[in-house]
Amino acid sequence: MLKYITRRLLMTIPTFLIVALVVFTLMRLVPGDPAAVMVGDLDDPTILAQVRRELGLEEPLPQQFAIWLGSVLRGELGQSLMTGEDVLDAMLRRFKVTAQIVMVSVVLAVLVAIPVGLLAAWRQNRTADVITMFLVILAVSVPSFWVGILLILVFGVELGWLPTIGYVSIGENLAEGARYLILPVTALLLGEMASLARMMRSSTIEVLRLEYITHARAKGLSEGVVLWRHALPNAFAPVLTVLGLMLGSLLGGAVVIETVFTLPGLGRFLVDGSYARDYPVVQGTLLLVAAIYVLTNLIVDLLYPLFDPRVRL
Repeated sequence: MLKYITRRLLMTIPTFLIVALVVFTLMRLVPGDPAAVMVGDLDDPTILAQVRRELGLEEPLPQQFAIWLGSVLRGELGQSLMTGEDVLDAMLRRFKVTAQIVMVSVVLAVLVAIPVGLLAAWRQNRTADVITMFLVILAVSVPSFWVGILLILVFGVELGWLPTIGYVSIGENLAEGARYLILPVTALLLGEMASLARMMRSSTIEVLRLEYITHARAKGLSEGVVLWRHALPNAFAPVLTVLGLMLGSLLGGAVVIETVFTLPGLGRFLVDGSYARDYPVVQGTLLLVAAIYVLTNLIVDLLYPLFDPRVRL
């Protein structure tokens, strides 16, 4: 186990180097000059040249990359060209907002999707399965931003039950923070829950056709025991893979939901930095997203043997 974890962690080093190089190159290919953005309407070549020197934009590209990579390894991601704040502190502060929304929605999606998927597989091609699959396809087909707008109109504008703009941290005020999370979490929850339920159903159907399930039924075990004790562990392994990819994607930035509900999250921070040609913000945020994906996939691989003993690391 330790050797496997060490090997996987060492494999992340070239991955991060490649990601860093791609991010650095793409940012330099994007039209626009960050120095010109900082100078604004001042049409002074002297000031523009001075700003470019301060940002290191006059150095050769390989040297710029080496300087930036060295700063990253020291944990120094620079300062935002938009706000002047430290990029690392700004990212972590906004990541907490995104993580609260994503983690709550993913946990609720798993708690609902697993029983729904098992029930649909158990009642395959029957009324319960047909209704479940209809609702799942409907939920997957509806964009999350449209669901968010609909929730705002109904529960925020018409009924006035929930706030629709802004954010309050749960750590500061639990009750008020929960009220602000209900609508964005619900908007994310529907799509996630539908995707997981569909995968759980298809995986469970395959497992229920295996011989050991037939043997368990032949011993006189109830359907509940067969489903939860024998079918679920093996059927959950593919769902765990989808869950890991979904979690990494959402933690990387649920930008649409954050924009709809004006949340100060990581995805919105990345989009604002892209519009402003803010090199430090975009480069630092994309590296954080890559780190989230790599660590999430590592955790998923380590959890596989717990659900399927046939898998050995």
